[in-house]
Formats: sequence, C-alpha cells, structure tokens
Amino acid sequence: MKTTLIDIENVSFQYDYTQVLKNISFRVEEGDFLALLGPNGSGKSTLLKIILGLLKPLSGEIKLFGEPSANFKHREWIGYVSQKSNAFNSGFPATVQEVVKSGLTKKLGLFKRPGRDAKDKVQEALKAVGMDAYMNRNIGELSGGQQQRVFIARALVSDPKLLILDEPTVGIDHENVQSFYDMLAKLNREQGITMILVTHDVDTVSNRISHVACLNQTIHFHGYKNEFDNISQDALDAWYGHSVRKIH
Repeated sequence: MKTTLIDIENVSFQYDYTQVLKNISFRVEEGDFLALLGPNGSGKSTLLKIILGLLKPLSGEIKLFGEPSANFKHREWIGYVSQKSNAFNSGFPATVQEVVKSGLTKKLGLFKRPGRDAKDKVQEALKAVGMDAYMNRNIGELSGGQQQRVFIARALVSDPKLLILDEPTVGIDHENVQSFYDMLAKLNREQGITMILVTHDVDTVSNRISHVACLNQTIHFHGYKNEFDNISQDALDAWYGHSVRKIH
C-alpha cells in the first residue's frame, strides 16, 4: 500500500472577511505526480503556504507524512521551488554551484558547514536536471528555463521526498516546456520523488502527470489524469469562471 505524504481534511482559510479556501480535502500519495490547477486567485498559493507550514488553517486538519502539520519536524523532506526563483539579473554574483549548495543549509542547519561530499551532492543534483555542464557559470547569465532547472537542483540537493513547484514553466519558452516536463517526469520515475505542480494553465497539464486536482476555493475535481481528460469543456469553464482551453 502506498504511503500518504499529504492528507488534507476539511481545510478552510480566510483573510479578514474573505474566504479563500472552503472545506478542502484531498490526499497526495507516494509516487504521485499531481497537477494542482486553478485560476489566478483560486487559493492555490494559500494552500501551498498551509502545506509548507507558513499559514495555519482556520479549520480542518493537515497531516504531513502521517504526522499533524504542527508536530512535523522534517521540513527538509519537502522541497519547494517558488514562481519567482528564476528572476536573477545578469549582475547577480553567484555561480550555479553556489546557488545549489545553498540548498544544503536546510538539511544541515544555518551554521553547519557542508562537508566534503557537498560538491558531489551538488554535481549529482545538477546532473539530474541536465545542468552539470553549467556548474561554474554565473546564475545571472542563464536563461529563465536554465535558472529554473538550477533552482530545482537546489531543492533536490537536500534529498526531498516531495517536491512542490509553483508555476515552474513561467518564463520558459514554449519549445523548452516539454523537455522541462520530461526532466520532472524522470525525477518522479527514476528517483521516486513525489511531485506537486501548481499552475493556472490547463494547457500545461501534460501526459506525464498522474493526477489532477482542480481548485477554485474548493476542490472541484481530484483524480487520475485520464479521468480529468474526460471532463466536459462546460464543466471546466464553470469551475474556472471563464472559458479555458484543454489540450490532450
């Protein structure tokens, strides 16, 4: 039986008097590659902050790796790549190696120095995302897509069991999006890393994803990708509040 990594039950949240999430319930199991879909303002970022322990839900319960979120001590098991990661300008004075190495502080603690095997770990993480040849390059010289791969390597370097990616294809040109998905699918398949990919764009839900959850204040759908493919266009438009294009 698969292990449940995230178990969200009847979670609600509001900012002041605005309800953002209403009775959210779903699970993420080991090995899943889940796309969390929803329009802008649907509560995706709030839900991520709750999963990451940055916000407390107003009601409901969240368990991480079988433990109540408040008691969960292994935050390094969850890697997070934010939407704004790949926004370095060309003058930023850090090499790719230094950026990835900084991901080790999460595992070691702020004042412990990475050991001798740190360089090997960095190299391994960069290899996994196809960026090992860029190890000594300045991060600011890379394209948006290359920078995003480096930030995924930074998250990988502390050996997470779960990787959360917030709108990771923003700033990546269309031709490179598919190879980016290939890389994520390979990490999911070969390294056994469970993935949550957060996006507002239905188009980006590629066939490499195993599960889909549709969020707009509440969960409108959660199931396998092939079940999602059978949803009518009208139902999808109703959830989003406007027409969306779904491609297979």
